[in-house]
Amino acid sequence: MTGEPDAGPAAATDRILVILHGALGDFVLALGACAAIRRHHAGARVTLLTTAPFVDLARASGYFDDVETDPRLPVWRFGAWWRLRRFLRDGGFARVYDLQTSQRTGWYFRLFDRRHRPEWSGVAKGCSHPHANPARDRMHTLDRLAEQLAAAGIGGGPGDPPLPDVSWLGADTAPFGLAADYLLMVPGGSAHRPAKRWPPGHYERLARRVAEKGVQPVLLGGPAEKGLLADIAGRCPGAVDLGGRTGFSEIAELARGARAAIGNDTGPMHLVTAAGCPSVVLFSAESDPALCAPRGPHVTVLRRPALADLSVEEAAAALGFA
Repeated sequence: MTGEPDAGPAAATDRILVILHGALGDFVLALGACAAIRRHHAGARVTLLTTAPFVDLARASGYFDDVETDPRLPVWRFGAWWRLRRFLRDGGFARVYDLQTSQRTGWYFRLFDRRHRPEWSGVAKGCSHPHANPARDRMHTLDRLAEQLAAAGIGGGPGDPPLPDVSWLGADTAPFGLAADYLLMVPGGSAHRPAKRWPPGHYERLARRVAEKGVQPVLLGGPAEKGLLADIAGRCPGAVDLGGRTGFSEIAELARGARAAIGNDTGPMHLVTAAGCPSVVLFSAESDPALCAPRGPHVTVLRRPALADLSVEEAAAALGFA
């Protein structure tokens, strides 16, 4: 976050609520908007309502004074909805920024007493600061958030809100014992959308090519992807498998030290690019980079309707290993 704080509308005693559930890629893309809200309401107490996976990440950012967990329980769990209603009504919030803008969070607006609803930025019917663009669902996430905040009186100029920045996120990665020159590879992704993944054999061949150039391939992924990563690393001498061993902080730190990164359209690649790592992000017909790709001066997007048709040679060239 740079520049002097904006003169926000909130007094020092005001309370501001931000609603942002995730997934990881969406959460990272919204970090610039969160920074802009924090700057605009510099004197207020800002609370985030999010889901459990992002609580520590949100606290580390410094954008929020309080972070509350939303369990997002089913509608038939009346006790949970009652507790949420009480949290919203008793919170004393002067304004709410609904950055999730889902059907669910639209119902949160209705949990407030009609006579005492706070100012609300989002898409809930009847809210004070609606993002009324009918094309909002066809906008890139960053553009949509920028327009939503502008409608609420935040920014509106070039570079508002700023790109996601995770310079505040880091960890000690020395125990991994990596080489000085390494390339990050993120071959996993959503288990129920396999078409978003570049084939494992392509990653294996790319890892071999990189290793032959004297650069260490380093594979990142969650616990559910440990088998995939172990298989790729087992076929490439010199590759390092960090499957299931890295949290958000480690990923950001590894990204800052890497020569470059390549990966599918998946949440960790948003963290990697936000850390400033030169990155190649792979897209298939399953998702549209015009709506959700990471942005930045060092991001390259490669797309094919079927990712199996993207050659190892083209990916290697984009990484500088032609």
